[in-house]
Amino acid sequence: MAFNFLIVDDSTTSRGIIKKTLKLTRLPLGDIWEAANGREGLEQMRSNWVDLVLADLNMPDMTGQEMIEAMAQDSLLSKLQVVVVSSEGNQAVLDSLFKRGVRQVVRKPFEPALLRDVIEKALQLKSGDGL
Repeated sequence: MAFNFLIVDDSTTSRGIIKKTLKLTRLPLGDIWEAANGREGLEQMRSNWVDLVLADLNMPDMTGQEMIEAMAQDSLLSKLQVVVVSSEGNQAVLDSLFKRGVRQVVRKPFEPALLRDVIEKALQLKSGDGL
């Protein structure tokens, strides 16, 4: 079984680094979709099968936090795994995201090995849940 990913980040460079990190994991990769903001991310989620969303928080048009809040209100999207990859340091913001189902926060800049480990852990939790 291959895993499909959605990378939501306004930085082309960050999306490229995350995509390269995904290719370095030991996971079987399916499709990797990209979006430049939360609104595009929601469109991608509604159009494609996604196993894990990797989302920045600080983006134009619709932030990652707004996207995650919209996902929580949608019966299908609320079940998706989300890992935040952001430079956000406000603990109150991060705590609110964990209440919305975010599995983990990886601070930018990050070591590829850390992101790889977080992704693998998040997907094992998902498969262990029987989803």
